[in-house]
Amino acid sequence: MTHQFDTVIIGSGLAGLRAALEAAGAGNVAVLSKLYPTRSHSTTAQGGIGAALGNEEPDKPEWHFYDTVKGSDFLGDQDAIEIMCGDAIRAIIELEHMGVPFSRTPEGRIAQRYFGGHTKDFGTAPVRRACYSADRTGHAIVFTLYEQCQLKGVKFFPELFVLDIVIENNRCHGVIVLEISTGEIHIFSSKVTLIASGGYGRVFKTTSNAYVSTGDCLSILYNRGIPLEDMEFFQFHPTGLYGLGILITEGARGEGGILINGKGDRFMERYAPTIKDLAPRDMVCRAILTEIREGRGIDGKDYIYLDLRHVPKKTIKERLPEITTFCKTYMGIDPSEQPIPVIPTAHYAMGGIPTDIDGRVLMDEKGSVMQGLYSAGECACVSVHGANRLGCNSLLDTVVFGRKAGRAIKEEIGRDTAGKNKKEDIVGARHAVPLLERSKIMIDSILKCNGKERLANIRTELQDRMMEHCSVFRDEKNLKGLIESIRNLKERTKDIYLKDKTRKFNTELIDAIELNHMLNISEVIASSAIERKESRGAHYREDCPERDDTSWLKHTLAFKTDKEIEFRYKPVNITRFKPEERIY
Repeated sequence: MTHQFDTVIIGSGLAGLRAALEAAGAGNVAVLSKLYPTRSHSTTAQGGIGAALGNEEPDKPEWHFYDTVKGSDFLGDQDAIEIMCGDAIRAIIELEHMGVPFSRTPEGRIAQRYFGGHTKDFGTAPVRRACYSADRTGHAIVFTLYEQCQLKGVKFFPELFVLDIVIENNRCHGVIVLEISTGEIHIFSSKVTLIASGGYGRVFKTTSNAYVSTGDCLSILYNRGIPLEDMEFFQFHPTGLYGLGILITEGARGEGGILINGKGDRFMERYAPTIKDLAPRDMVCRAILTEIREGRGIDGKDYIYLDLRHVPKKTIKERLPEITTFCKTYMGIDPSEQPIPVIPTAHYAMGGIPTDIDGRVLMDEKGSVMQGLYSAGECACVSVHGANRLGCNSLLDTVVFGRKAGRAIKEEIGRDTAGKNKKEDIVGARHAVPLLERSKIMIDSILKCNGKERLANIRTELQDRMMEHCSVFRDEKNLKGLIESIRNLKERTKDIYLKDKTRKFNTELIDAIELNHMLNISEVIASSAIERKESRGAHYREDCPERDDTSWLKHTLAFKTDKEIEFRYKPVNITRFKPEERIY
């Protein structure tokens, strides 16, 4: 079945919804999602969205700009960062007017709280910058944008799985998808396609990411010749529930929570004397694991405590209700009475599909644009996060650059004539036909597999090895061993066995395709980590522990070739803040 739309958006998270809302002003818009739209991973974002409103104390966009650059370990592109921080206030007020139920001050203003790496006066002290809706901020914004998209006539197609992206002659013509409920394959032909498919944290054993975060679209584009940028940088959040990885928002520390080790010490005072527990996430993760490595975990075990017992119960009840529920449900503890056992958990991808500030996908280090293809959100790399994302900047990234991509799409479609558009629809459908046949052959071959390997075993082994050798601490020897293991796992996937041979709601088939994408993405991450011989932000090489601005103040672009991955580089855009020592 073939569908024709002016704009097709893959992903119903915040970036996809905000882009859809903007693009709806020009032509018809389809949003395709693996899930029901309001089940997207954006709904799990807890703590807040950053903007220098100054509602609780003085703040300025330029301080936000500086914090983001410094937090990125100076790898973020400062032109893009300045746009994001400068547009933040407008974006928050716009969301408020759309109906987002932000928490309020006694005077009725949008409430703000402390968050990691947010400071005043260029780093002198913490500042309240995080706008929030209790600890369900992402949930509140997703539902609001979904309602607004419905009002604008955006068409939603839930439970569709992307099999391929139609690219021909440096132009994107649409996508090939599998309808999960029926097993049928569809062509979505479009003038413009936007990828907003989220992250890929499921390549790690312990993660806060949803099960759908497997990097499918990044892997597809990588296979199509689009490079992936800065893939060595993957952020671990300091406070995941021990043994589960479920996120405990940084807002818990923003409300006064502290990290303590097995001796009862507030150890972050040693690592970041000025802002302590509110240091950037990469620094806090390394501090936690250092404490554990040196034998100061709780009772000598591999976790520490997040202590909220001194925080007023009313504050916890009103501002942190979701984490209270998580702790009671999964750990059997009340955080107002008992400390929470936590460990770093894989959380956010700083790298991804290279784009310009309007979301146009870039094909190389020279900035060549892939026509008709855009990307925004966690799957994209514009690069506002550089080597380490500050808390609250993920939601801000999605709404600022989702909107910018939507506006660029709207302008592009508006420039086309009706006759030209109709012709392009036909061309797009024609280009999709061979890919459609290839997708059918791929699915048939997977369903016919009768090997000895089980998918779950291969996936678990991948996640275990990625967690062990490519997480917070890395070194060349272990990374090389990891890459060899990944390539062996790729060979083993050729000998898999699927118990379910049907086509309707065949989740085992989806798992098999996702596993191939996860292996693809994991190899790029590990290879990029070997290539960058320094430590910067979330990428910490124990065998190269110093930051090297002379050799490595540049972005990594990984290209797929017939043999090894090819790496190329492009400079970091530095406009105002020169690299400095990263002390907090």
